[in-house]
Amino acid sequence: MNRVVAIILAGGASERLSILSAERAKPAVPFGGRYRIIDFTLSNCANSSIYNVAVLTQYNPRSLAQHIGVGRPWDLDRVSGGVVLLQPFLSRSTRNWYKGTADAVYQNLYYIEDQKVDEALILAGDHVYVMRYDHMIQTHRNRGADVTVAVTEVPLSEVSRFGIITLDHNERVISFQEKPKTSKSNLASMGIYVFDKNVLVDCLEEYGQRKGGHDFGHDILPEIIGKYKVYGYRFRGYWRDVGTVESYWQANMDLIADLPDLNLYDSGAEVRTVYRGKPPVKIGPGAQIVRSLVSNGAIINGRVEKSVIFPGAFVEDDAVVRDSIIFDDTTVGRGAVVDRSIVDKQVWIGPGCHIGYGDDLAPNKEEPENLSAGITLVGKGSRIPGDVKIGRNCKIGCRVASADFPSKVISSGESIASKAPRRHPL
Repeated sequence: MNRVVAIILAGGASERLSILSAERAKPAVPFGGRYRIIDFTLSNCANSSIYNVAVLTQYNPRSLAQHIGVGRPWDLDRVSGGVVLLQPFLSRSTRNWYKGTADAVYQNLYYIEDQKVDEALILAGDHVYVMRYDHMIQTHRNRGADVTVAVTEVPLSEVSRFGIITLDHNERVISFQEKPKTSKSNLASMGIYVFDKNVLVDCLEEYGQRKGGHDFGHDILPEIIGKYKVYGYRFRGYWRDVGTVESYWQANMDLIADLPDLNLYDSGAEVRTVYRGKPPVKIGPGAQIVRSLVSNGAIINGRVEKSVIFPGAFVEDDAVVRDSIIFDDTTVGRGAVVDRSIVDKQVWIGPGCHIGYGDDLAPNKEEPENLSAGITLVGKGSRIPGDVKIGRNCKIGCRVASADFPSKVISSGESIASKAPRRHPL
């Protein structure tokens, strides 16, 4: 689509994802057996013929930058346009770390002003969904709108988690409430905005320097309703903000339904990612795989049930993986059990271990607000010694060694951290 620049906000740390985002930005968190979360936003741009894309990074950007590269999987390796990564910087003018979504764009207004475009499409890089942005932009143009906000219906019981928008009979936005306790409207803002370029520049120059004017939803949108022509655009497909451990786990589990709402097999809306050559899945003579996603390069000799298995994972004989997500190059040892857990990359789980053990659902003592749904996390590069039992809502940190375990039983809600000196990720 011509004369549009897409700005993808991808700098979030997301403490609510706990150790899954300890060494990577939230948009770089692996998802669905082979993807990164940001692949959905980048693929939506490619499928909408939007090839002028800027990605705003900040927190732990290395793996995200490495993944995006020059943008070839999304047809963004172009001489004109293509993808560019923008990071916070210091100069003679005042610059600082991004303080919110609007502030991130405000600090890069110079880039937007240089673009020969009519509209700026503001996108979150940390949501899972398939959407044609060109349809939204065309509706924006047909209406003569200044700003268009994508909205989707959510259960009334969950309105307190979202920015809630009320539309009139012409689909014009008449009110916005940030995470209200109750609301008559159940239309949630998706964090997707189409701005006329000049309107965006004017709004950010007017509100961007105000104290606290850092976020589109919380600060900018309520101010411009009535002043500009702001419309809603209803999206009726699958959309998930995977900002919590439970929502991330559930979004992965949604993929293994017989007819998932998010269809990864639709050739007309392909979700693209970096291709990594891996051999086919190898299934041993005693293997059992039930209702699961298993990626190339995995070797399954045990039982995998209702789980998502990433490339290079190895489930040894008599091991059981159930209701879990196993990241790349992780080994589940002989006779081990992994139940309702998320295990990061390059983890070694010793023989006879049981991760996600017992019925005690006590919240995690360090992160009760993040780990209370019975899901246990194992951080990247950890080694779990054989015959260890780890309960529910536990947190095993990144690069934990066998010697870091104080006993063979880790009770529900406990955490284990590496005692080795911490290395800052490059």
